[in-house]
Amino acid sequence: MGEGRTTPRASPKGIGSPFERRRCCAIVRGMLAVGLFAVVLFLLLVLGDWMHFTSLSASASQYGCGVTRLEERLKLPSLAVISGRFDQEGLLNLPHGVARWFQEDKRILLRPQYRMFSLRFRTAWPIKGTIDLHEDGDLACLTCVNRIPWSSAIMTLLWFAVVGLGTVGFLVAYAVQGGMTSLGSLLTGLAVTAVGVLVFFFGLITVSLAYRLENERLTQAYKELREALLGAAEALPKHISRAT
Repeated sequence: MGEGRTTPRASPKGIGSPFERRRCCAIVRGMLAVGLFAVVLFLLLVLGDWMHFTSLSASASQYGCGVTRLEERLKLPSLAVISGRFDQEGLLNLPHGVARWFQEDKRILLRPQYRMFSLRFRTAWPIKGTIDLHEDGDLACLTCVNRIPWSSAIMTLLWFAVVGLGTVGFLVAYAVQGGMTSLGSLLTGLAVTAVGVLVFFFGLITVSLAYRLENERLTQAYKELREALLGAAEALPKHISRAT
């Protein structure tokens, strides 16, 4: 009989093997690193939004996600006279806001005034206005763009996408797996879907009410700015508003 030989075993690479565990740990660490990087980027975006929405600099005048546009033609004095309404730094303090004039860009940055420790309710969707002016004969054309922070817009879109697509995806997967075969399972699927629809519409109502509140604050500051530019007790023509 020949001498027996032992063949070396291949290193196990199946499920539960050390190799597979190391591979899963590497994937988890990679996903955690990507998630942490995304969180850091979002926090930097929130910080940048806060800095630009509290600043009155020229770079901050066009920063933000434009949501609505308002156009108006007024019989205003010349741009030189308008710039004289602002102080040496280009600031004009209003009862419920602050405006800054940028001579080179012919632009006004309008922001409602938020006092620290104010008892008034504030939302996660603050609005500021960017007003571009140009002369058209005896009239001045004002184009006001309402802007919200990019972080607020991204957070809102992601929330609606997760709730909406999650509800539709659950309904489709539940139907494919045979969840609609009996009355009990059908009622369960409809109940979960109804909860998702209610959550979606509750978020929609919350965003709508918050936007109306912030838009009223900006509109009040805009009316005060317009009265300051027009002068006291002058009749104001109707404006034309359209959504972007």
